[in-house]
Amino acid sequence: MFLLWSKKDLRLFLVHWKLKYVLPIPSYLTKFLVIYSDSYLLCSMVLQIGDKAPQFTLKDAFEKEISLSDFKGKRVIIYFYPKDNTPGCTKEACNFRDNWDILQRNDVIVIGISKDNASSHQKFIDKFELPFILLTDKVPCKVASDYESYGLKKFMGKEYMGMIRNTFVVDPSGNIERIYSKVKAAIMADHIVTDLQLS
Repeated sequence: MFLLWSKKDLRLFLVHWKLKYVLPIPSYLTKFLVIYSDSYLLCSMVLQIGDKAPQFTLKDAFEKEISLSDFKGKRVIIYFYPKDNTPGCTKEACNFRDNWDILQRNDVIVIGISKDNASSHQKFIDKFELPFILLTDKVPCKVASDYESYGLKKFMGKEYMGMIRNTFVVDPSGNIERIYSKVKAAIMADHIVTDLQLS
């Protein structure tokens, strides 16, 4: 199976043996595309620093729709995490909470995204007094896929599709400024504050 991508005319072809299938042409110019078949990742074009951040609209813990475009002109941290109220995800969320004063002082927006529903997000926010936004990206997790943060994972010898712990910083112009993979959950926010030289 081969993927042929023509940036010039935005045509995408999936070639399997001698058969050619024309897939829908994206409605907007994008440098990132993910294709799944039977819940398995077939191919992807990776986001890079300097690329436009994929736009999205998701519901928050109070079922209110939140869009990335709502924060145009501001720096936005988007972090993808597997599940509310689990050890690693709790440490990561609390590290953002503990850095909240400095992030707020620098007008930085923080958005956490997982598959959890609004009720789960509300409980997570209340339990740990989280001051930032949590959004729900329901299966098939299109937004996480756009950010290459949803894919095949392994745990105790079993494979499954799940959310991948990645973090992105979007600059005020809407471009990807920083990408953090292989995240150390407990100190993720500390790293960002240091890298962006926030004070």
